[in-house]
Amino acid sequence: MHAFRMTSAAVLTASCLIAFALAVGVPQTASARGPESLSGLAEQVMDAVVNISASTNVPAEQQRAVPMPQLPPGTPFQEFFDEFMNPKNGSGGPLPARKSSSLGSGFVIDPSGIVVTNNHVIGDADEIMVIFNDGRKLKAEIIGKDPKVDLAVLRVTPDKPLVAVKFGDSDIEKIGDWVMAIGNPFGLGGSVSAGIISAKNRDISDQSYGQYLQTDAAINKGNSGGPLFNMDGEVIGINTAILSPTGGSIGIGFAIPSALAAPVVDQLRQFGETRRGWLGVRIQSVDENIAETLGLGTPHGALVAGVDEKGPSKVAGLEPGDVIVTFDGKAVKESRDLPRLVGQTAVGKTVDVGIVRKGNEQNVRVTLGRLDETDTKPAKTSEPAQPEQPVTKKTMGIELSALTADLKKRYSVKDSVKGVLVVKVDPNSPAADKHIAPGDVIAEVQQEAVDTPDAVLKRIDAVKKDGKKSVLMLVANPQGEMRFVALGIE
Repeated sequence: MHAFRMTSAAVLTASCLIAFALAVGVPQTASARGPESLSGLAEQVMDAVVNISASTNVPAEQQRAVPMPQLPPGTPFQEFFDEFMNPKNGSGGPLPARKSSSLGSGFVIDPSGIVVTNNHVIGDADEIMVIFNDGRKLKAEIIGKDPKVDLAVLRVTPDKPLVAVKFGDSDIEKIGDWVMAIGNPFGLGGSVSAGIISAKNRDISDQSYGQYLQTDAAINKGNSGGPLFNMDGEVIGINTAILSPTGGSIGIGFAIPSALAAPVVDQLRQFGETRRGWLGVRIQSVDENIAETLGLGTPHGALVAGVDEKGPSKVAGLEPGDVIVTFDGKAVKESRDLPRLVGQTAVGKTVDVGIVRKGNEQNVRVTLGRLDETDTKPAKTSEPAQPEQPVTKKTMGIELSALTADLKKRYSVKDSVKGVLVVKVDPNSPAADKHIAPGDVIAEVQQEAVDTPDAVLKRIDAVKKDGKKSVLMLVANPQGEMRFVALGIE
């Protein structure tokens, strides 16, 4: 009871303070109270938001058949199951092609009839209908789409100019700012929900250009492709995903920021495709161990793990081990910032790239090429047969051997890969935790090339004498893809 009275007194005191503040006229900001009403904003932009219906013809042979239960031979129900589980059309022939439909949202950005939505809303649709707030339906054609950012631009032909909205600047929006979403949740038609920006720069997928806005405004199935507005009626995001165990909104929704979407939309309108800048480097994150070995202080930037031999960076003089800390005047706080910055930069533009090389800051001028969007993945190699063990040396849980022609063949190591071969890794070692595996090749230790196990040991001993806590290794997989690994020194 005593504790309860103290709590009650505290609440009473707080209530009195609030009452006093109101009595003496202490100002309260609109953001603290929230907007009094969104009706004016909703009325202003509602007609620019559309529902999108996309349908695809699915051939009969691609329709998933229901698995047939295993029945004993001669069962009297065989005919029934044949009919029920694998039905045919009325003439006894195979099923006809059927239509697969999806519903989503979009918004008009040009009164002449340009509509933006998510790429996953339209997919490979054969027919796309844009449905307006007044009930009109117009057939749409695809101007261009970009699966990587999940955007598509459509065109309709209206008989009069459409109500349109414009993109705002998502970069200047702050966590806690109010936002409003409009879309077509569960096919119900234009629905308005409101909330705040809960977070920025969320990485929710394996795509290179993530960095979503997070909002607690209700976003559900069917809201995909719809706009997220700021309080000025500008589109600062395109609703694209939710985190939900149920399929409904739990207050964690994600939108593509307009700073990323607007340049892509412009390219799709102009070229019918995206034309992203290309730097020609393979990068990785900088963790605390790598930052310590490179003398960076706090981890930041993007570590260059490899340079394309035919890429712009090779011509400009970038090298593996360089840490890119700025690009075209913008800070690269972490590695995932760089692909977005490069991808948003015009092909052919010459930019300043700030790097840290062996502890020294430098500036490199690079003229960007064009990114090849073709997905190419290295072929999987089969598990190498265990070779006859040559003379090896052990260090830090790794067993090393000189890279002989026989071992190259056994481990399917490309001829272009140079260094010292890893033939065994202690599963309880830090090397195993960093995914170093038999068949990998150590090309450099502390940014110096090595070609024998003794050379590796000598470089590690030198690092220990310098008092460093970690040793930096440049490691290649059998296909020649490089990455930096910082191993803690025991």
